[in-house]
Amino acid sequence: MGQLGFSEMLLIFIVALLVFGPKKLPELGKSLGKGIREFKKATEELKSSWEDQVKDIATPLNEVKNDIHNMGQDMKSDFYQSLETTAEKPQEPSHSTAVASHPSEPAVSKEHA
Repeated sequence: MGQLGFSEMLLIFIVALLVFGPKKLPELGKSLGKGIREFKKATEELKSSWEDQVKDIATPLNEVKNDIHNMGQDMKSDFYQSLETTAEKPQEPSHSTAVASHPSEPAVSKEHA
């Protein structure tokens, strides 16, 4: 709904003048103005209260978000360090390697020989 133009305001004023009369119209305008002022004041208080509540909730949420991010970074760096450590270690041969003396003979395990 858009704002009221001059012609709409004039029409409302004429209807109010006819319905309430010239003696009651100033009182009605004063009451209406007071009501609008009270409504604006209440909405501003509600808005500021809402913003305070959001700030109170946002601070701990941001702290938790940062903690989770830091834990993820720590896990990532630990994972990469373990990969580097594993890559640097030489592979140890297994104790049960099979040895074939000739390609046509079956392989015999060192443990059984």
